[in-house]
Amino acid sequence: QVQLVESGGGLVQPGGSLTLSCAASGSIFSIYAMGWYRQGPGKQRELVASITSNGNTNYSDSVKGRFTISRDNAQNTVYLQMNSLKPEDTAVYYCNADLQAGVDQYGLSPPPDNYWGQGTQVTVSS
Repeated sequence: QVQLVESGGGLVQPGGSLTLSCAASGSIFSIYAMGWYRQGPGKQRELVASITSNGNTNYSDSVKGRFTISRDNAQNTVYLQMNSLKPEDTAVYYCNADLQAGVDQYGLSPPPDNYWGQGTQVTVSS
């Protein structure tokens, strides 16, 4: 069973920094794009940043220059370094990955699928 587990959320003052981590575990054949989304109070879930398997990145305009996404392919982990945090960054942050799970007990490999983590709360407040 493939799982994405986030960590690193918490309470931080405006202007502060946090680093989120998301580790994919289970039987995994290959991980393609990985990304971070967030959902603030009363808002729709939105893309924050994404990174392809070869390291190409994409950021929302609201976080460009402040957040950095990176990944460790050997550890099946994606990170989000968040600097100069603002109150409007307050949200639940979700990890997302397009990946192909490993072969099952029948020797069959499922098609690639999209997976979500359970979310981690980030609160920016003085």
